[in-house]
Amino acid sequence: MKVDVMIIGAGAAGLMCAIAAGRRGRRVLVVDHANKVGKKILMSGGGRCNFTNTGVTPDQYLSANPHFAKSALARYTPWDFIALVEKHGIAYHEKELGQLFCDDSSKQIVRMLLDECAAAGVVVEASCGVRQVRKTPQGFIVASSQGEVYTESLVVASGGLSIPSMGASGLGYELARQFGHNVLPTRAGLVPLTLSGKHQEHYRDLAGVALAAVQASVGKQAFRAGLLFTHRGISGPSVLQISSYWQPDDDLRIDLLPDQDAAIWLIEQRTARPLAELKNVLGDSLPKRLAQRLCEQWFESRTMRQFREAELVQIGHQLNAWPVTASGTEGYRTAEVTLGGVDTDGLSSTTMQSKHVPGLYFIGEVVDVTGWLGGYNFQWAWASGQAAGEVA
Repeated sequence: MKVDVMIIGAGAAGLMCAIAAGRRGRRVLVVDHANKVGKKILMSGGGRCNFTNTGVTPDQYLSANPHFAKSALARYTPWDFIALVEKHGIAYHEKELGQLFCDDSSKQIVRMLLDECAAAGVVVEASCGVRQVRKTPQGFIVASSQGEVYTESLVVASGGLSIPSMGASGLGYELARQFGHNVLPTRAGLVPLTLSGKHQEHYRDLAGVALAAVQASVGKQAFRAGLLFTHRGISGPSVLQISSYWQPDDDLRIDLLPDQDAAIWLIEQRTARPLAELKNVLGDSLPKRLAQRLCEQWFESRTMRQFREAELVQIGHQLNAWPVTASGTEGYRTAEVTLGGVDTDGLSSTTMQSKHVPGLYFIGEVVDVTGWLGGYNFQWAWASGQAAGEVA
């Protein structure tokens, strides 16, 4: 079989690239070893697909080269993808912080992409694994489970290592190394953090307790969002966000009362409620089980009038910068993204084409560009896919 463009990976980036290339009249084949295309799209956003974010800028992406993503993101914006969604009559809403979700189902986004592929003459094959890729003077020969494919351009959109149950594999990194590309160390991102030993014992029976808004910080990086205690550690949007910046032995802090100076508030409470116990005062602003645990484990729960001002100041400072000693992450099993990947130094930021091998492209999660939680990674997939599809 001969095609102009072959794309390995039928996820967000691969399908977007296929649409752009197909619209140019290119003969495009998309293959995926999974039995269903767009699996990560289908499960994203709780089944409603957080398909982009209206506040996208390059600042929300992690990469060894923070400038790499600028070109693609500037040329294919959230508004371009929103226009496509609206063209297909898909109802959507903004949840918070610019995050856009389908009103109904993420299946609508996959259907939209496949309909656009069909309109552009793109062939999409699921359950088709890639066994070997060879370079030829005319392009590439790809040995697949459904036979050999001769292609002028080859686009690697195989994703990262996150959520192996969805079919994640290291194929993209293997192909990158095969053709002389450097692959930066990978690790799980947007992932719950785990606790161990006494640190886990302190919180284990709080599993299921949630805080609507805390601020999680590592160094100068901080995220304000919800937090959830789990059987293994901590999760929730604030933790998922900071996990991409956290490394073992980093000083992780949680501001449990981000809306106020807790020291001043406690001193005010001592005046207003001198006979109230500290655990009950804290229980008015924090989940009662957490307030009780804090007092059992770290603060002695006396009546407010029994605390000296200096003691309340110290407790307040702790509440605004609560130290959490994480032992690790839950790993790729539950990670939403993979940090690291194909080094951007070997790619064109305009076209995603390899600087080493003409006709070879890398797009989406396999590249060392990782976005925040909230639709940013989908926007990178759309933008990088579009960039490669315009030229492949």
